[in-house]
Amino acid sequence: QVQLVESGGGLVQPGESLRLSCAASGSIFKINEMAWYRQAPGKQRELVASITVGGSTNYADSVKGRFTISRDGAKNSVYLQMNNLKPEDTAVYLCNRASGVLFKWGQGTQVTVSS
Repeated sequence: QVQLVESGGGLVQPGESLRLSCAASGSIFKINEMAWYRQAPGKQRELVASITVGGSTNYADSVKGRFTISRDGAKNSVYLQMNNLKPEDTAVYLCNRASGVLFKWGQGTQVTVSS
């Protein structure tokens, strides 16, 4: 069973940056379109960024221009560079497949943006 482990979250002030990492137990990134999701308290989980096997990316309008998703197949990892963070970016961030039958969710990594 695939295991996803997210890391890199933390408490930052508005305007600061974080880089999240997602590591998988197997070589899933070479054959799957992957995505970063986030879930804020009381809100539905939303997809914020996705990347295809070929490297094409898509972003939610709310993060476009501030977040960058990337992948490293050799390291079985997907990353999310988050710049100019805003309080509304506060959420638990998780990675998974971008569509289809999802893998079991990891625990995610908490991102809190507050002054």
